[in-house]
Amino acid sequence: MTATSTAFSPPLPHGVLSTRTAASVHVDEKSDVYSFGVVLLELLTERRPVEPDYGEGSIVDWVRRKVAGGCEGGLRNVMAARWADQNDEVREEMALTLRVALHCTSRSPQERPSMRDVVSMLQETKRDRKPAAAKKQTHKTN
Repeated sequence: MTATSTAFSPPLPHGVLSTRTAASVHVDEKSDVYSFGVVLLELLTERRPVEPDYGEGSIVDWVRRKVAGGCEGGLRNVMAARWADQNDEVREEMALTLRVALHCTSRSPQERPSMRDVVSMLQETKRDRKPAAAKKQTHKTN
């Protein structure tokens, strides 16, 4: 690469960047946070960022429409089918993770958390959960 050439960046699929960022081609920490939120939504829903049944929107718009009636009912509407049989503790963690993803994909970049805050929020979702071995040990001593 010469001093005058620029690094190659492959184009990101529509839906991974916010509409505002894609239009301005200005990428910063807040756009990275948005993209991370999209990845979380993809993992929770097992859906792609853009699908025909979203209409003109993306996975973010689709999830927002589904959860508009309330997070618990909305959670069942957006979560991948394989998550349905999980226990209440896991479903609660997933609901919290969904809230983090929606916060990351806030329409206004100023309302999005920093990545440091995202990490803290995700750590909080698991804070009350003890490893299985620790739970067994607690039951034996009681």
